[in-house]
Amino acid sequence: MNSSGRARTRTQFNLRQRLLWVGVGLGLCSVTLVGRAAYVQLVNSDFYQRQGEARYLREVPIPTSRGMITDRNGEPVAVSTPVASIWVNPQELLRHPDRIPELAQALRIPADELGTRLSQKADKEFMYVRRRINPDEAERIVGLKIPGVFSQREFRRFYPQGEAMAHVLGFTNIDDRGQEGLELAFDDWLRGKPGVKKVIRDRKGAIVESIDLVRAAEPGKDLTLSIDRRIQFLAMRELRNAVTAHKASGGSVVVMDVATGEVLAMANLPTYNPNAVGNAKPDARRNRAVTDLVEPGSTMKPLTVATALQAGVVSPATIIDTNPGYMALGRYTIKDVPRNNGVLDVTGVITRSSNIGAAKIVDKVPNQTFYDSLRNFGYGVAPQSGFPGEAAGMLAPPGRWNGLQKATMSYGYGLNVTPLQIAQAYAALGNGGKLIPPTFIKGQRNEARQVIDPKIATDVVRMMETVVTQGGAKQAGILGYHVAGKTGTARKAGPGGYVRNHYNSLFAGVVPATNPRFATVIVVNDPQGGTYYGGLVSAPVFHHVMEGALRLMDVPPDDIQSWLAAQASGKIGHAASILPTAPEAQDLPDPAAEFDAALPTAAAAPAQAQEARQ
Repeated sequence: MNSSGRARTRTQFNLRQRLLWVGVGLGLCSVTLVGRAAYVQLVNSDFYQRQGEARYLREVPIPTSRGMITDRNGEPVAVSTPVASIWVNPQELLRHPDRIPELAQALRIPADELGTRLSQKADKEFMYVRRRINPDEAERIVGLKIPGVFSQREFRRFYPQGEAMAHVLGFTNIDDRGQEGLELAFDDWLRGKPGVKKVIRDRKGAIVESIDLVRAAEPGKDLTLSIDRRIQFLAMRELRNAVTAHKASGGSVVVMDVATGEVLAMANLPTYNPNAVGNAKPDARRNRAVTDLVEPGSTMKPLTVATALQAGVVSPATIIDTNPGYMALGRYTIKDVPRNNGVLDVTGVITRSSNIGAAKIVDKVPNQTFYDSLRNFGYGVAPQSGFPGEAAGMLAPPGRWNGLQKATMSYGYGLNVTPLQIAQAYAALGNGGKLIPPTFIKGQRNEARQVIDPKIATDVVRMMETVVTQGGAKQAGILGYHVAGKTGTARKAGPGGYVRNHYNSLFAGVVPATNPRFATVIVVNDPQGGTYYGGLVSAPVFHHVMEGALRLMDVPPDDIQSWLAAQASGKIGHAASILPTAPEAQDLPDPAAEFDAALPTAAAAPAQAQEARQ
């Protein structure tokens, strides 16, 4: 074979060898690909399935509505309404910067502001741009087909009663969670549990299919309050009238059911609109009836008398000599103003609101006995109503009393309580001496405690009737009903002692006195209209609120004779209702007779705010 033949043979051999190696290489690649495919599909399929699903399969929450709150008659006072929130995928939207101004215009926000927010979230896939708007508006915005713009269903709380029940209900935040009031106290009960579902999203983030329900949404549970919205409205209206008429800075009203401890109304001023919380001042959101402390003034005297009667150191017929109208106590002098009340029985001490009489009565009571009695009436102890932030008040133990404090406490200085605590104590007097902690929930029955003998409680209620019939609270009277109550006028304490010409005007009472149904307390804070006595400022509020409440709750009169007499005399007509309208104006005695005026000077007043004048 010549050289050219051998060359062709080598060339053919090299070609076959190359083809063989190519075939082997392709075969190995095929085996590798098949093996990899088998590994991916059979061995490690779960991992890649999860990775794929993570890009298109999402778990999204299913919003649920918050439970409805109703008043005791089933009227809604807090409801959740469906709304929508607009959210965007910043990564998607930023790829279309020409559409950002269009979205900003639809959202009614500056385009540069929206652009800045998107830039700050450029590495994110979710950002809210507008929360809780009308679903129709949200549908219109999504209908613009702007890339990366979506809507999400949510719920928003609505309060039909507005500011009238703001302090009782509180409000929720933007995520529909309770922040204050009963919305906060019962947040777990009302909130419910959102559900979860699996959906498939396309590459733009839009949901194209719901494929699985992971967890069904559980709506929040409804809550029925003890509050009667009709009485609540009356309380707010009359309190507002009094605050306006007397140029006061605020006030509180508490109405309790004597037999059950249920709070039927609780109103405060200043107030706010819970539907627009952002516009409210923080100070206006405080439920003053539960959190703010006041010195009870002369509303304390019935409790002092009840304690002394229970201790057996006095009887209703015991004579108390208050002559000559003032009494030295250490370096201070306690006074009755504007006149000397002379010789009084125990009832007269309450009727004439004698500071000296109260001080002389309490002097007969052992210190520990007096302290324990006030604690039993709920002073110095949180009421346990369940309301967030309720105050326990300030009641110093006997070991911290000075020589003056016990006397001043007997007529309402040197201790601090909330309006709710006063209402609780008066409800105990009206309930035959049984104290029931207050509740805001209809049908809830807290355990009652017998804090004073039933006969003594009845006797003290009868004594308080004379304050309305003979004393300084005739404007609290309600024709057709026996009313028992006590006025109070207490100077306001400041950083350096008591502040001149600044007072709290109080009235506390129960009605009908022969079988009490309601216990009501009114506190008007710092009236500046020229009148500040409890009998002139707060007692009329009691009259108007209770007159309406008695009619609304169908409470029969317990003084029908006086009503018939007034009807026979022509003072009232033959009205269809057994309840008369407002009584005739009555002449009041000098209201200063019930004013707690014996106070130390500002420089001498102790921190506990004692009552005496040097």
